[in-house]
Amino acid sequence: MLYDIRLTISYSYQNPAAANRTMLRMQPRTGTTQRLISGMVSIDPTPDFRLDGQDFFGNRRTEIAYDGHLSSYSFRFAGRVERVFSPDAFDLSCPLRDLAQEVAGVHSISPDAPHHFLGPSPRIGSVGDIVSFAHAQLSAADPELSTWEAVSRISHALHGEIEFDPGATDVTTPPDIAFQARRGVCQDISHIMIAALRGLGIPAGYVSGFLRTEPPEGEARLEGTDAMHAWVRAWCGTKVGWVDIDPTNDMRVGADHITVAIGRDYADVAPVIGSLRTAGMHATSHSVDVVPI
Repeated sequence: MLYDIRLTISYSYQNPAAANRTMLRMQPRTGTTQRLISGMVSIDPTPDFRLDGQDFFGNRRTEIAYDGHLSSYSFRFAGRVERVFSPDAFDLSCPLRDLAQEVAGVHSISPDAPHHFLGPSPRIGSVGDIVSFAHAQLSAADPELSTWEAVSRISHALHGEIEFDPGATDVTTPPDIAFQARRGVCQDISHIMIAALRGLGIPAGYVSGFLRTEPPEGEARLEGTDAMHAWVRAWCGTKVGWVDIDPTNDMRVGADHITVAIGRDYADVAPVIGSLRTAGMHATSHSVDVVPI
């Protein structure tokens, strides 16, 4: 499947902002299941400094800086991505009881090694209530329960437990607060699931990207109505490696998911992160289009 993707993120300030330093992660990755055919990140107005490169986890990043004052600016990505997806017919993940041994057998600290995704990370600490919830979902499980089946059970349980509510949280909400409220968005649900899986000894990471949405039957597709999405990757043993799952929709990630960045949690993959100096109100807007070709 080919997709044409457009992402625009804009900011405006009541009082001009100064000392702006920003890092962008807006450009989709190239890997075994998808390929960035063409595309670029454009910035308006043109920054005084720009450096394009990759971070530790292999995500494409753009560092920018402005020397003067700005009342507004916009970041845009436009490009084409090829998505290749072949669902696995069989569960070849190791039994959950053997996973710790398989993790210990990985003698690498490369970006994709499971060791980076087991302990606390900037947005996800040790959350007792979430871990207790995860253990409760597996309390009566078969001793031979596979790692992938454990991951699937946690996703299914959270899907039934947490109500999708865009007004309940914001980008800074910790996972334990969202879990207590049993409400949140894809970022919250993904953070909660990562905390749950790590509490079970399953390496888990955060994925940001796009999910193609379909309009209601009989209605035309509207531009700018897609949104950035988030889901979870879990390491299920040496034979299988990393498997992506979307707990917000309780489904294995498929051909309609396009990956932008991977990391330990949202702090590693935020599309826009940085610092500036300003006062007063500010506004931001996001627009996403994912158009199949």
